[in-house]
Amino acid sequence: MSPVSLDLAVRLAAFRFLAEKTRVFGDALPWGLLQRGFDFDGRRVPLVSPQGIFKPQLMELPLSITTVAPTAKRERPYDDGFDGDGFIHYRYRGTDPSHRDNVGLREAMRRRTPLVYFHGLVEALYEAIWPVLVVADDPASLSFTVSPEDQHHVLGVLNAGDELSLDPAGELRRRYAARLVHQRLHQGAFRVRVLHAYREQCAICRLKHTELLDAAHIVGDREDLGEPRVPNGLSLCKLHHAAFDQDIIGVRPDFVVEVRRDVLEETDGPMLKYGIQGMDRGKLVLPARRDWYPDKDRLEERYERFRAVR
Repeated sequence: MSPVSLDLAVRLAAFRFLAEKTRVFGDALPWGLLQRGFDFDGRRVPLVSPQGIFKPQLMELPLSITTVAPTAKRERPYDDGFDGDGFIHYRYRGTDPSHRDNVGLREAMRRRTPLVYFHGLVEALYEAIWPVLVVADDPASLSFTVSPEDQHHVLGVLNAGDELSLDPAGELRRRYAARLVHQRLHQGAFRVRVLHAYREQCAICRLKHTELLDAAHIVGDREDLGEPRVPNGLSLCKLHHAAFDQDIIGVRPDFVVEVRRDVLEETDGPMLKYGIQGMDRGKLVLPARRDWYPDKDRLEERYERFRAVR
């Protein structure tokens, strides 16, 4: 098998592996799983490395690029980010444009070779976006522009043995895919980070089944293109998320829960009594870190809306 056809075969196998594991784990994939990777003709193929730009030994060109998640001790070490159209600006490896990893990405751009982009959600959990293409190189800012692509179109072309080409329809698909991916990443990262901050439990009732938990915005997201902010979120079970959204439940800036007066005065079954009314005057479960606590100004704004309807 020639290096080019081997590279493509491994690349397509990586895409299939990610599709399978995403069905099992959801969008948040464990770092250990990505490091272990998959077997290809008896050889192990990892999907990531700590360096960010990663090329497995049996491949000719890089397979993946990674933006690590912020942690309690540091923010993201690189200023990777999204622009207003949803394209990714990915920093060079180091400051030398001629570093072999940067050269590899530049060659992937020239050949229009699809890669995987791993975006850190929280420490040790990553969302995989594939396929992506490197579409521009800017040595002045030491960064590449990376575009999420239409998965169905790209995989159809590659599986047919054809080459990806530039065409007007492709540019429209690219912009549409980039916006969808950015929106999905933003929403997915918000949920994962908020639930992680609250130790995977409802901040009102302490329910710990993650499949029944949501990340609720305290106020509408004002930073559509920025990092999802945990202090604008509450980890709530689906019942209390709906009650919060409908102003049946309010949260004061001192983190005390209130139930709307008319609902407190209702007589109904045990769900109302224990699930809603019993939460009145309770204290929120707070995140593990103080900088993750709900933002008091946003709580005050939201609480004023609750007071207006109670």
